[in-house]
Amino acid sequence: MTIRVEQYLSNLPKADQVIASGVEDRSNQILRPTGALARLDEIAIFVASWQQTLNPQVLNPKILIFASNHGISDAGVSNYPSDITEAMVNAFQNGVSSINAIGRLVNAEVDVIDVGVKAPTKDFRYEDSMTSEEFEVAFFQGVEAVNALETDLLVLGEMGIGNTSSAAAVAAATFNDRAMRWVGRGTGVDDEGFERKKAAVEDGLERVRKNQSQNHWLDLLRRLGGKEMVSIAGAAVAARHRRIPVLLDGYVVASSLAPIWKHNNEALDHCWAGHRSSEPGHARLLREFGLEPILELDLRLGEGSGAAAAVPLVQMACALVSEVPTFDEYLRTRREKL
Repeated sequence: MTIRVEQYLSNLPKADQVIASGVEDRSNQILRPTGALARLDEIAIFVASWQQTLNPQVLNPKILIFASNHGISDAGVSNYPSDITEAMVNAFQNGVSSINAIGRLVNAEVDVIDVGVKAPTKDFRYEDSMTSEEFEVAFFQGVEAVNALETDLLVLGEMGIGNTSSAAAVAAATFNDRAMRWVGRGTGVDDEGFERKKAAVEDGLERVRKNQSQNHWLDLLRRLGGKEMVSIAGAAVAARHRRIPVLLDGYVVASSLAPIWKHNNEALDHCWAGHRSSEPGHARLLREFGLEPILELDLRLGEGSGAAAAVPLVQMACALVSEVPTFDEYLRTRREKL
């Protein structure tokens, strides 16, 4: 990890606990039975504590997708060729993909950032995915993308053929585990493809284990991850500095943040899991992070789709504490009208 990245990871702002307590008190007095909305109230309190307002709202959500190709795709770990990454980026830009349809429904603009579609990472079975310089560039591409946005809720997503293999490798390395516990079927590989994928990830882990002295937590992301994963990490930290609440998508996004969480267990306090995907490694990561997802629909699309699907529930949660009166407010209004 470079000095510049390390410095950016320091002095992270914290949730406003005074605001959180105020919204919690208000939610207990609103015109409904105390605790009736359960986790919706929890989501509203979460958003309010980062927006620093007693009246949280989500009026301008944004979906930010980072895209890159992966050298590990040469190992036959996906059902699709690397060319599909560029094709999907074009689909995003032309507004014809699944995430574009979701974005239109939830009134969220979709931005896609190409951080390595034509400059893939190296094959991590044999060498580090990227150099320190490439890592820093990708990280700050994520930072700059967030700093260019005006948003009150950020959805993070990704696109990259082969990236669930990179996600599995980073997650397994972060928790000093074996590949078999973290590798899933990704785009739906058959049994032979699944075995190739597990073997490829284990080869990468074995290579990295032989040189443990290099392994700062974020260095695992450089050695085994994808450029879009590094950009996601940068974007998440940038959102933290700007106090923007973040909805996380699936396995690749969560794995991108695992080394940051390992470095600082409070680093993801501004993040909520939009959904839990069908990838088994995603469920394990969310348990480690202590995050309970808003949705569980067995999705495995990526693109930010699962998190984007949760946006209306976050908007609803905020409206239900900001727009509904307390019993006292309601009774006072009624008396004034009499």
